Amino acid sequence: MAPQTQEASLEAHMQALIDAARAARERAYAPYSQFAVGAALLDEYGRIHCGCNVENAAYPQSQCAEASAIGQLILAGGRRIMAAVVVGVAPEPVTPCGGCRQRLCEFAGADTALWTADLNQVRGRFTLGELLPAHFGPRNLRR
Repeated sequence: MAPQTQEASLEAHMQALIDAARAARERAYAPYSQFAVGAALLDEYGRIHCGCNVENAAYPQSQCAEASAIGQLILAGGRRIMAAVVVGVAPEPVTPCGGCRQRLCEFAGADTALWTADLNQVRGRFTLGELLPAHFGPRNLRR
């Protein structure tokens, strides 16, 4: 996407991303927490990739919605997250956990938009830099 049209293009994709994340949330496997989460990512080709949380009786083996969506993005040949949406239902906007913030930053810039939504409305808009300032990433490993 050209820099001058990137923001307009992201806004145009926002409703499709929200709808996709809401649909993914409906597929979540959350029998222990009852806390279903869906995520949708827009890649550099304009494609949307979704994921849902998948819990496990051995709690550390569970997988977050964002991690599932990143796996789908990579499987489809994407390498860059242009925008993200996370959908969850809670009193406060549902943002990615710390681990997923780090995972998202691997494939996105600090200025990448992340929207949070519930079943009815957008609850917040952040950048990944706001959610994980001074994050560790590929740039730190360059020699």
